[in-house]
Amino acid sequence: METRIETAQRSKSSNRFPCIWMQAGVVSKKLCRLHYECTACRYDRVLQRAADSNLRLKAQGVKPTGKRAAIVSWREKLKEQPQWKRPCLHHMKQRIDFRACINDYSCSDCDFDQYFNDQFTVFATVNPVDLIEVDGFKVPQGYYLHRGHSWIKIEEENAVRVGLDEFTLRLLGPFDTIDAPLIGKTLQQGRPDITLRRGDKSARLLSPVSGVVTACNIGLRQQGKVESRDAYAEGWIVRAHSNDLRRDMKKLMIGDESTSFLRSEVRQLTAVIEETAGPLAADGGHLGDDLYGKLPQLGWNRLTSMFLRC
Repeated sequence: METRIETAQRSKSSNRFPCIWMQAGVVSKKLCRLHYECTACRYDRVLQRAADSNLRLKAQGVKPTGKRAAIVSWREKLKEQPQWKRPCLHHMKQRIDFRACINDYSCSDCDFDQYFNDQFTVFATVNPVDLIEVDGFKVPQGYYLHRGHSWIKIEEENAVRVGLDEFTLRLLGPFDTIDAPLIGKTLQQGRPDITLRRGDKSARLLSPVSGVVTACNIGLRQQGKVESRDAYAEGWIVRAHSNDLRRDMKKLMIGDESTSFLRSEVRQLTAVIEETAGPLAADGGHLGDDLYGKLPQLGWNRLTSMFLRC
């Protein structure tokens, strides 16, 4: 009789995308539709909660009951296999040929995982799934936004890219330099870890997540400038590994919430401009770039306090 793992491999060979839980043999059939971005997957969260609950009950000497009583973590399920048969997570996500995991699925301290990410992910361009326009400003779909106008793009597991949004670039930029923690240093959600400099002015950008920096945008650090049109692609600042991304995501916005937030920010900015410089033309036009440069009377400190929340 064909095992669940064999069923998963057969599904994989037919150019489908079997869920990690299916490949591990925890569930009989489930296909992935999120390009293996497990952190953003509700199905993954539900099964992991069930697995954690069952584990706690067993530790207390209580036998789990109910339809999810047999659910265990996909990692623990795979550890039942001989080590040489345990597939690397990158293989399960169809990125490499078969490679055995020799680190008990602890990707955060795996040399190969770091090497793979360095070689194939770090210097790749980040391409948003889609961009929609809100009162002249672009909002990237699939990105999580922080109220301090920074963003994250989830790449895999707990790895994210961090950047600042187009709103900030057009309001306070162009910047001369963007300083951020170097590789190995930590980020803390809500802490002003990134510094934006323009002439003799500087502003602090709140980190959208907590974690350890695993890569810096060398081009951005060397050139010191990013165009507003590149805010969500070449304009990423650092790449980081978060130890509790799901917790951090609770304080971030995505989709309609991001759209509503940005619309509110644009309205507030428009009110500040009209209060300071007089009414804007009622021709349906949108705010341009280099707003502070054109209207320094808006006040650098006032703008950074109001919009960067710092």
